[in-house]
Amino acid sequence: MDFSWADEQILWRKTVREFAQKNIKPKIRDIDTDKKIPETIIKEMGKLGLLAPTVSKEYGGADLDWIMACIAAEELGRADISLAIPVLYLVEAAWGFIFNRYGSANAKEEYLPKITSGNAFCGIAVTEPKGGSDIVGATKTNAVQKGKNWVLNGEKIFISGITESMNWGGIHLTLARTQPSAGHKGFSLFAVPLKNNENIETTLFEDMGRMGISTGGFTMNNIELTGEHLIGDLNRGFYYAMEGFSAARTLIGATCVGAAEAALKLGIEHIKTRKAFGWSLGSFEGIQFPLAEHYTNIESVKLLNYRAAWTMDKMYRENKFSHHDVAIAAAMSKLRAPVYAFQLMNEVADWLGALGYTKEYPLEMGVRGIRSYSIGAEGTMNIMKIIIAREILGKEFLPYK
Repeated sequence: MDFSWADEQILWRKTVREFAQKNIKPKIRDIDTDKKIPETIIKEMGKLGLLAPTVSKEYGGADLDWIMACIAAEELGRADISLAIPVLYLVEAAWGFIFNRYGSANAKEEYLPKITSGNAFCGIAVTEPKGGSDIVGATKTNAVQKGKNWVLNGEKIFISGITESMNWGGIHLTLARTQPSAGHKGFSLFAVPLKNNENIETTLFEDMGRMGISTGGFTMNNIELTGEHLIGDLNRGFYYAMEGFSAARTLIGATCVGAAEAALKLGIEHIKTRKAFGWSLGSFEGIQFPLAEHYTNIESVKLLNYRAAWTMDKMYRENKFSHHDVAIAAAMSKLRAPVYAFQLMNEVADWLGALGYTKEYPLEMGVRGIRSYSIGAEGTMNIMKIIIAREILGKEFLPYK
């Protein structure tokens, strides 16, 4: 067992950190206020290989393995504690990978080079008005074959990147029922373009955090897609979606680690210099002990997270694991990362006192942004527990069918 980094990984972290600290960190307050990631940052990320970097080089991606992808996610989280840019990164890295892996040749040629260069958006659309976690029971969106084409009807909500997709173009990987009687074996995944489609209506929500990337929904009214927009095999969409969620959960873990470490660094600098009763705040056990706990918790999350990335690399590049191994590893990382990161940020706010309640420090952006990951993005905490228990005990022990 070797916990050291390879030279290539060290260089990649250095490259992404220098870029992110120089070009992203100074602008995160403006991004949070303007509710938009500057186009210059998007284009520079594309040049550096930070947009859908898990896509193959054939389509302009960097063909990153998952450990390298997590290194980048961690550094983007460290620079943008508001988590807007990390959300853009992880959504495209996870779902661009699925599209690259299973999409049709013509669709990939049309969309992926634009996505990897920052000229189009790639997102995921699963959640519906009647529910998010209960995909099998709640999904009403359907796709009916019409000759060689497909006609889709339904509504998706709480979707990242609605404004981006409408402005830039691109696709949302959209789950729809194609064989309603078959349960989870009757779903298919489609590449749905939102821009310039008169049969799609969009809506936007006002989030509490990650303001630089939009959240909303879209309604499909008899939209017609060619067969090229079907992703992978018919009725295999549920399984592709589960793969994508595991990838996204792994990247979320890395993002949370980076943001938490940035918050902790800010707190450490404060307690070293701020004095009370003639002593630095860092001299008091009431602060030292929580510091020790949070530092240890984030280090443990980091180990869980890179183990998940390592497991994914073993599965996708060496065929040594199954998705069972990936699912449980990714769920464990997602179960711990946002919770401990949120707790750490709250603790650091206490250290800062009144300053922690102002916008003079970026901490409040982090508190607002990190909360999205425990509330529901890529699954709630209870869903992570269900996944872990299911993989340990087997599906026959679940209290529902």
